[in-house]
Amino acid sequence: MTSPRIYLAIDNCFASKRWVAPDDWARIIHDLGLNCVEASADNDCDPFHLPADAMTDWLTAVREAEERHAVRVVNLYSGHGTYVTLGLTHTDARVRAHFRDDWLKPMTRIAAELGAGMGFYCHAISQPVLADPARYAELEASLVNDLASLARYGVEVGAGFLGLEQMRSPHLPPWTIAGSTELLRRIYRAAGVPFYLTVDVTHASGQSLCYRPTIDMLTAAVAAAREGAEPLDLWLGPETMDDLFDALVRGVAAPQEAAAALDAQLADYPHMFAEPRDSTPYAWLTALGPYSPIIHLSQSTGHDAAHSPFTAEHNATGVIKPRRVLEALAAGYAAPASAGLPPRCETLYLTLEIFPLSMDPPNKIMRELRESVALWRQYIPRDGLLLSELLA
Repeated sequence: MTSPRIYLAIDNCFASKRWVAPDDWARIIHDLGLNCVEASADNDCDPFHLPADAMTDWLTAVREAEERHAVRVVNLYSGHGTYVTLGLTHTDARVRAHFRDDWLKPMTRIAAELGAGMGFYCHAISQPVLADPARYAELEASLVNDLASLARYGVEVGAGFLGLEQMRSPHLPPWTIAGSTELLRRIYRAAGVPFYLTVDVTHASGQSLCYRPTIDMLTAAVAAAREGAEPLDLWLGPETMDDLFDALVRGVAAPQEAAAALDAQLADYPHMFAEPRDSTPYAWLTALGPYSPIIHLSQSTGHDAAHSPFTAEHNATGVIKPRRVLEALAAGYAAPASAGLPPRCETLYLTLEIFPLSMDPPNKIMRELRESVALWRQYIPRDGLLLSELLA
């Protein structure tokens, strides 16, 4: 696979609490000039919030809306309701099982009913676990096993691809390119069936705060602290490292020796540090775009993940450029396939995921959505074209 087919889609999260009925959001999406929909759990499609018979009625309403407005739900996606939890990496195994069996599996069955894929993010790592490498490894292994089990379940019930979104800070793994790649390898090895990633182009926005300091930087920080200067703004990983730093500052070892002792401890926490490439959306797209059937699109300054629209105002300071997105994906497909990863995707849904502000009036929301779609339709004029055709 060297050139996937590209489809422009939109997440209906923009309609949450405003245009909730499938007929309403389907009509709007059709009028925007789009046919492919990513249905957000936040928009009245959540098995934790709706009884089973209401979910069944939602499915019926979606099918009717698809027919009436010539759109199709190509993917389901988790929303804010599950994002704010520890979920699949909760320290209580009962909670982990609850999320797997009572949220993710029902959503997977709904995806299968619609002939759709599903992406999600519903876990986080607490600060005490981040500071305990053994406990971190234990919960990471649990996550791998649960996601592998879910991948097999998706095949069993006939859902499309399943995938996990990448994030942007240590307590929300995977958040680095290397970590995401290794996680996909482990899940694929354990599952025996494909499991994928969702690359969100705005989620390369926090990693620059979490680079591992060099020995020279640590030495300078210790020396400055001993002289009573303002502490250098260094990321040391877990909170326990701040305590160690303070103890070393109060100690008698030379700054170089104190820095070496601190550096040796930092080596125990590789999950806490990023690399410069992790802060570049285009590096993510090249490295992992071929393994990301959903690409989430919104505008960003490179230092935020506000999920802003592609309006002239936001584009003036934004770093997300449609042509560069396509070129970065093409570079990924031109490179050799990464060993141990699932097959590269033959279809990519480039999906607008735009979050209006709660105080935005409806006419402003619609104006910004139309402007965003118009920009991207300049680069994806028709769904289903090959990536190579779009760049020709």
